[in-house]
Amino acid sequence: MPAPPVALRTASPPSRLQVVFEGLESLAMLCGRIAGLHHGRNCQGHGAVPVRRAESVAHRHVPRRPTLLAPRQHLLWIAAVTTAADRRTLSLSTAKHVIVAAACLGMAFTQLTQSPATTQFAISLGGGPLHVGILTALPFALLLMQLVAAACMRAQRRRKYVWVATGVAQRLVYLPIAVGPWLWPEMPDAVWLWSLICAAAASQALLHFGTPLWLSWMGDYLPPDGLNAFWGSRHRWTQWTAAITLGAVAFVCLFQRAAVRQAFCAMLLCGVVLGVAESLLFLWIAEPSSATGCGRAWWQAAVAPFRDRDFRSFIGFSCFWQIATMTGAPFISVYLLEYVGMDLFHVLLLWMLSWVGGSLCSRTFGRLVDRHGQRPLLNICTAFKSVLMVALLAVPPEPQAAFRLLLLVFMFDAMLNSGIAIANNGFLLLRSPREDRAMFIAAGTAVAGMIGGLTSVVSGWLLSLAPGWHVVWQGRMVVPYHLAFAVSLLLRLMAALLSLRIQEAGAASARELVVSLFRPRQTEPAPAALVRQHASSLRRAA
Repeated sequence: MPAPPVALRTASPPSRLQVVFEGLESLAMLCGRIAGLHHGRNCQGHGAVPVRRAESVAHRHVPRRPTLLAPRQHLLWIAAVTTAADRRTLSLSTAKHVIVAAACLGMAFTQLTQSPATTQFAISLGGGPLHVGILTALPFALLLMQLVAAACMRAQRRRKYVWVATGVAQRLVYLPIAVGPWLWPEMPDAVWLWSLICAAAASQALLHFGTPLWLSWMGDYLPPDGLNAFWGSRHRWTQWTAAITLGAVAFVCLFQRAAVRQAFCAMLLCGVVLGVAESLLFLWIAEPSSATGCGRAWWQAAVAPFRDRDFRSFIGFSCFWQIATMTGAPFISVYLLEYVGMDLFHVLLLWMLSWVGGSLCSRTFGRLVDRHGQRPLLNICTAFKSVLMVALLAVPPEPQAAFRLLLLVFMFDAMLNSGIAIANNGFLLLRSPREDRAMFIAAGTAVAGMIGGLTSVVSGWLLSLAPGWHVVWQGRMVVPYHLAFAVSLLLRLMAALLSLRIQEAGAASARELVVSLFRPRQTEPAPAALVRQHASSLRRAA
């Protein structure tokens, strides 16, 4: 007579851990059904963790729908689904196209949920400066979740399904806000306002939790040869996607001024669909087993990025750069709306065209970084980042003239932002050790991001101390925003000098990079560039 099921042999109430297993099982079942996956016996694939024979035999007796009180059966079912998913992974060349397509979907989700239309929606619900300030500060206040994720995943070799589940949950938290005002229009506006703030907080927390997992996964999966060129190509397509999406948002806001709430809910629902699709696309991307850093204490892994000479110099520069940029950058849109007198449509159009500028040189920047290293590109891009502050200080308070003057400046500044982003990502992926890659990435992004968020809050508080203050100097009215831009200008010039102190073994000088633009035939051969690219890893191994 067969043994009774596990659920009939126990009479104890379900524990919290068993409830967690049930939730993981349901989420894995949902992802598996959407992806068209089916589990089989002894299914293994590239990068998959093999299922032992004993577990495979035990899995044959597991019911099709495991009960709540069988956590081990749930784990076996999830292991079977994940190994089946790994068996269906794509080749590297096809996976690169999928990664780029997923990045475009993710960028569309970001623009649909975090554009200036979100601020306008909050204001339409009765929000004031406090609510808008909270929404602005959330992306920086929750950067600590990156360090939490790096500490939690140190002993885990698999990041793929944790990131997919986190990504799906991050997108779905906006679903009640997207359909709630339509289904329950009688609810007070304050309920939807604070629901929007809570959804944004949960989304940002999940986003920052998954960032080091995804970057470390891509660092292990993508080959180092040509990594920056691929990153530049991916960045170009995401910039075009951001420009198109933000342009659509601008025209929706232009023609739906009387129905801002309905228009934003429709955009939010579209963003949720695109965001979930982005996360599910990565089910077909293979995940190599990562090296774990569980051989030492967590505090030793936390201070390891600051003991490495190259990474310590990069973190120091990133922190100071965040202080320099966040002193004036958060107030550009408000400055254009209040001082210059632009309307919301032209401000959105200006940012949309800046995304177009960011896509023009992304692929070229990636190839330059592959040949010469990350440091020279950072030196050049930070040296010209002060142009934007100079233009903002010189722009007249006339909307049409300001739009024509700032159009090319914004496009040029977005090109510099693309170079900085490509160099930063390349440095994080190529200069971090494999066993502690998540911790190194979290230290390189979270610490600088939190300092930047604190700088933004302090700058906004200082600007609020003098409402309505102005002085006339040489026939022009100077407002507090001009002081913030002037301080940011000086700090950016100092950051350009500080970028020269970034330590990167084997990197070329900025002069060599500039010369290679005009004399491409005299660039270094591929073997020498490869040696330079891996010089820091060889030094660390030695």
